[in-house]
Amino acid sequence: MGFTSPWHWLVVLLVVVLIFGTKKLRNLGGDLGEAVRGFRKGLSEDEPPASLKSDEDPTSTASRDGHEQHRD
Repeated sequence: MGFTSPWHWLVVLLVVVLIFGTKKLRNLGGDLGEAVRGFRKGLSEDEPPASLKSDEDPTSTASRDGHEQHRD
């Protein structure tokens, strides 16, 4: 009878609900969900889209003024 007992987790859950209340736990869960979504969005914004990589022409380079110069 350790931490894997269902009765143990039921008692822990009951004590947590009694201490914090359901409203505070619901708000905490919503805040945690928003944080995870923000973290995932931040990770996906760091990677450049694959379509930009494949659209580049390897035989030309763009200069600072936006004109392309072809290599011979």
